[in-house]
Amino acid sequence: MADPTESESRKLLGRLREALAEDSAGQARLDRITHLIGSSMRTEVCSIYLFRDEETLELCATEGLNPDAVHKTRMRLGEGLVGRVARKGKVVNTADAPSTRGFRFMPETGEEVYSSFCGVPIQRLGERLGVLVVQSKEARVFFEDEVYALEVVAMVLAEMTELGAFVGEGEALRARHTLPAMFHGGVGQEGVAEGYVWLHEPRVVVSNPIADDPVAETKRLREAVDKLRISVDDMLSSVSDETADKDQREVMEAYRMFANSRSWLRRMEEDIAAGLSAEASVEKEQSSARTRMSQVPDAYLRERLHDLDDLSNRLLRTLTGQGKDTGAELPDAAILVARNIGPAELLDYGRDRLKGIVLEQGSVGSHAAIIARAWAIPLIIHAEKITTEALNGDLVMIDGDQGFVHLRPDDTVVNAFRDKIAMQAKAQERYSGLRNLPAQTKCGSVIGLHMNAGLIADLPSLDSSGAEGVGLFRTELQFLIRSKVPRRGELAAIYSRVLDAANGKRVIFRTLDIGSDKVLPYMKREDEPNPALGWRAIRVGLDKPGVMRMQLQALIRAANGRPLTVMFPFVAQFDEFKQAREHVFNELAREKKLGHVLPEKVEVGAMLETPSLAFAPKQFFEMADFISIGGNDLKQFFFAADRENERVRRRYDTLNVSYLTFIEQIVERCAETNTPVSFCGEDAGRPIEALCFAAMGLRTLSMRPASIGPVKHLLRRVDLRSAKAMIDAARVSGVQSVRGDVMEWLRTDVD
Repeated sequence: MADPTESESRKLLGRLREALAEDSAGQARLDRITHLIGSSMRTEVCSIYLFRDEETLELCATEGLNPDAVHKTRMRLGEGLVGRVARKGKVVNTADAPSTRGFRFMPETGEEVYSSFCGVPIQRLGERLGVLVVQSKEARVFFEDEVYALEVVAMVLAEMTELGAFVGEGEALRARHTLPAMFHGGVGQEGVAEGYVWLHEPRVVVSNPIADDPVAETKRLREAVDKLRISVDDMLSSVSDETADKDQREVMEAYRMFANSRSWLRRMEEDIAAGLSAEASVEKEQSSARTRMSQVPDAYLRERLHDLDDLSNRLLRTLTGQGKDTGAELPDAAILVARNIGPAELLDYGRDRLKGIVLEQGSVGSHAAIIARAWAIPLIIHAEKITTEALNGDLVMIDGDQGFVHLRPDDTVVNAFRDKIAMQAKAQERYSGLRNLPAQTKCGSVIGLHMNAGLIADLPSLDSSGAEGVGLFRTELQFLIRSKVPRRGELAAIYSRVLDAANGKRVIFRTLDIGSDKVLPYMKREDEPNPALGWRAIRVGLDKPGVMRMQLQALIRAANGRPLTVMFPFVAQFDEFKQAREHVFNELAREKKLGHVLPEKVEVGAMLETPSLAFAPKQFFEMADFISIGGNDLKQFFFAADRENERVRRRYDTLNVSYLTFIEQIVERCAETNTPVSFCGEDAGRPIEALCFAAMGLRTLSMRPASIGPVKHLLRRVDLRSAKAMIDAARVSGVQSVRGDVMEWLRTDVD
């Protein structure tokens, strides 16, 4: 058989376009397409398998096999040669299918008489959609050009599947992006919300995958690539040696290398010559890159393939004119959906415009998580593939308590979810009545409930939540959202506004906590094997005292005669605290010499986030004006369980006997020197955990504003002496966690 020429490939695509343009149902279109492909390829069999769910392929159309097998023959992902093509995303081309590894005989199809098999994946941007198969009785391996022609056809089928060209009866023939979908990710911020999808980067839709004029399409592609190269060169020239580190320049250089790649352009031009439009040729190569990306073990190479993926998106936007700014209006109840997002981009949306956030990437300590907590809106992270499944305007319900995202939910889910939202709203109404009441237990103990903040916009929650003060004001956000180090005067103005908004209530300013997963865009990224245990927080401040001194000066000037409370993060040993504290008093002396007004009172404290600090010399506890237990980090270091790792972070309970005993020991050490101690972190805002911390002797807790009501509601109903006795009894019994005993006690002994 002669090799098919490029003109034959274009003829086939032309016939496909005619078939797709016909006013017929999805099944009739698929049947027509399998007939066209089979006759053009001169094979006895052509079959199209589509996914009916993530794990199951269904025979949806065939020319040559038993027609009764259509919509009846199904196979699991990885099962048989068809399942193998789908799982690997690679072509299987064999002259002897029955002898090929993985072959599975499907007797209902009548395929036993066909020896040759060639299967190519139908996929779009790394998303599996199905498999296109041709078979023949003649034992032969299909030519390279024949395989290429099938790949081009599969690309068109993927686009048309995306656009709903094959809609019909049966799960596998339902329109793309109409089926309900559920995603399970990690909890970045608790809470529930209902709204409508707003994609941070709108999907680029290719509506013209087939083109008649390869010369015109090639010209369009080259002009778009030229624009892309110019924009990359402009980006690179704007990044000077003074403002960028080596890694940033390497990324820009990689961009330029890919943008100027002759092989990349040549492959796309070959796709156009085969009959694809310029846009479809870009997507075909982008899909191939994403498939390779998923199979490359080397992290550096994966990042470089991500660079190529990003360049492809830029090129598609240029070709289609579908830029990020589409002119669409953000819906009233918007749920932001993105692969990832930086703090500045997220803040641009504003807290009043978003009901929740769903990310494919992200982390519990990321910038997005910090802002979501400040805004008190739910955040789901690691919701894999949601950006390829969601469309702007889709109804979405997110459960930040359990980590579930319901996209286009059915009526049963909608009703259950709305019931949950209504119950929570009713509870919040009940909590609002406690706003001006103290968190006083039945035994007379009063627990101070404070709020965490990081933005000036958070401060109105001081009054609405009933918080007694700000137990933690994160100062790193003002650094993270800028492209360069903020000026001292800018920071002083921001901190002054925070104190103004607090209206006399105490604000604890935590100094710059960067490193780990919080990297400044203008700071050289350190390549560390374990950043959470690396160069971060106070370690950075002591090694780069200029930034620390500048921030302390801004805080002193912002106080302008008012009380000032400063806290240093991630202190691991006494000497670190002594050095940091000395910086504070040196800056106070300097400001006095300059004639500036000094704070009325200065308190200097430390966050206890490492177990080592709990065993510091007594002099540390005497020197510190206060100590705040940083529960998020302390818990992961105590249990040696990375809080970003879903496999281990839920393995260890906060109410573990060992952990509660450790908290109690810290409280006792602070009591020896009359050093005020508080607990700050997510666990402080969980009512059951807050009760146990109070029973361990803690009298101050700091949490997100929305948690103050529920915590206060429980504390006002309990006797801490009884709670302590119950916990002590549970500890003596040898249980690993006291949670079960606490829950039973609350059910039986608490009103």
